[in-house]
Amino acid sequence: MSCISMEELSGIDASFLYLESPKIPMHIGGVAILEGSLKFDDFRKFVSDRVHTVEKLTQKLVTVPFSLDRPYWVEDPDFDINMHLHQTALPRPGGWKELRYLASRLFSQQLNRERPLWEFIFVEGVDNIPQVPKGSVALITKVHHSGFDGKSGADLMSMLFDVSDTPAPPKPVVIKPKKPIPGPVGLMAKSAYNFISRPTKLPGLLWDTGKATFKAGYMTRAQGIKMPTMPFNAPKTRFNNLVEMERTWDSAILDINRVKALRKVVDGATLNDVILAICGGALRRYLLEKGELPDKPLVAMVPVSTRTAEEKNAMGNQVSAMYVQLATDVEDPCKRLEKIQINTMVGKLYQDAIDAKSLMGYAELIPFGLAGVAARFYSRAAIAKHHSPLFNVVITNVPGPQIPIYLAGHKLIVNMGTAPIFDGMGLIMPICSYNGTLTISPTSSANLMPDLELFTRYIRESANELELAVQEKLAGRAALDALMQDE
Repeated sequence: MSCISMEELSGIDASFLYLESPKIPMHIGGVAILEGSLKFDDFRKFVSDRVHTVEKLTQKLVTVPFSLDRPYWVEDPDFDINMHLHQTALPRPGGWKELRYLASRLFSQQLNRERPLWEFIFVEGVDNIPQVPKGSVALITKVHHSGFDGKSGADLMSMLFDVSDTPAPPKPVVIKPKKPIPGPVGLMAKSAYNFISRPTKLPGLLWDTGKATFKAGYMTRAQGIKMPTMPFNAPKTRFNNLVEMERTWDSAILDINRVKALRKVVDGATLNDVILAICGGALRRYLLEKGELPDKPLVAMVPVSTRTAEEKNAMGNQVSAMYVQLATDVEDPCKRLEKIQINTMVGKLYQDAIDAKSLMGYAELIPFGLAGVAARFYSRAAIAKHHSPLFNVVITNVPGPQIPIYLAGHKLIVNMGTAPIFDGMGLIMPICSYNGTLTISPTSSANLMPDLELFTRYIRESANELELAVQEKLAGRAALDALMQDE
């Protein structure tokens, strides 16, 4: 009998397995609210007809004996969709508080590695949320970060959603013969080949690193561009401590057109700059009220996709990182935005110079077993308590369609995200945009941010504060222009 085809995890995908433990689940996902009373049986049939179009949904991980090498994705010969689709209902009154609590509890739970790494939880009884019709449903999704990043997660959404309320016919199922999962001998042989081939990549990586260092040095010396913030230079905050198992999750929903309008106060500012300024304002107020605001500005790690057009539909993670100071030491909202715009511009220049995609290749040289041992030691020894943070918070932006989309004929009202936290990095803020809405959805640990709903309110109030400051500044400019014209 022929052996099943295998796909080895990349170094960066495997890193999400190194970090995982029962208290640190490494899934991404979110909460979507759908209009109207979709039935669970109809939902199950809809997903069953389409699950084959996203290969990671029917694949599971197999591990190499003694963790000598990275795991492999293989087709699960025993795949059963009923193990991945679950049905529940909110307790009365079925409002935002109940949905937020349910999502927090589900996001606290690790996915089962014996099966394909995903779950969809169908939630009925969404009866008491403003601007959501009574009897609507929510869909809570969890997919493992080792198989999906934000962009490939968007491809998963394209499986679930149509641009019309009439679902497109599903693609025909290609019947795959069931083949046995490779045994220990086959896996060891495959790993032996990888050990031989990986060192041949090192000279090219060293060459790329040398070129990147030269370019970065040239920008600093010849062009006078100040280096962006580097890892381990962030101030210590409550977010940068050991996390516990219980997660807290919430979401602030903003009008994307009102947020976009705030760009005009700073030449060259982008939507992402405005989002960072809003988040920076909320972080400043939250820590200031607790008497914990550092003198140094907080630093956000902003993931940057390295995915090319040819890799648009590829699964797995293809990201690098940009480190941006959030100007939390600046009280004035407009001045904070000005400073962030400069910080992100510098970060992008260096991102282009260092060729982040080629430097990601170093992750391919890390022995899986050694990395796993190191990650477990880091967590057990509480090392995160004893060094300056790599950064303070992750803020990741996943653009979505600006037109209505539908699941099985039911309109998506709002889409909200979640992503993993881990020791030393206890706050992540996924941003999702869709059809005129922008959601900022912080995820943290209950021991670090038990009052996450307060912080979420500060996100909304930070957006309002920035909007008022922008309006006042623009009105002042207009008044000055009119006075100059009269003279």
